[in-house]
Amino acid sequence: MATMTESTFWILTALAAGRQHGYAIMRDVGRLSGGAATLRATTLYAALERLEREQRIQKAGDEIVDGRARRSYELTPQGHHDLVAETEALAARAQVAATALKRGPSPAVRPSPALRLGRAW
Repeated sequence: MATMTESTFWILTALAAGRQHGYAIMRDVGRLSGGAATLRATTLYAALERLEREQRIQKAGDEIVDGRARRSYELTPQGHHDLVAETEALAARAQVAATALKRGPSPAVRPSPALRLGRAW
């Protein structure tokens, strides 16, 4: 499986806690990512449409709040599965990097004297 985009990851993560409307998703993406990821409304709603087509999320209801329509979304089983798979892949990559960092830098690889002189032997 190819890794998902950062915005997809954060949108699915925001919805992992339960159904939310668009503005709440935008707010949670910023909060959950520590401010590293922010979504504009146009980007969010385009992503929500795509994620719905991919059957990772589904509409979970509409309501009127202060005279404005508010649509809520929730993860589908496929979206939950994809988020679990991405989380596991990220954890595995982080573990590889942590192991490499614990080993410390490897000695610089130096070409043999013959190669430095432009000779194969």
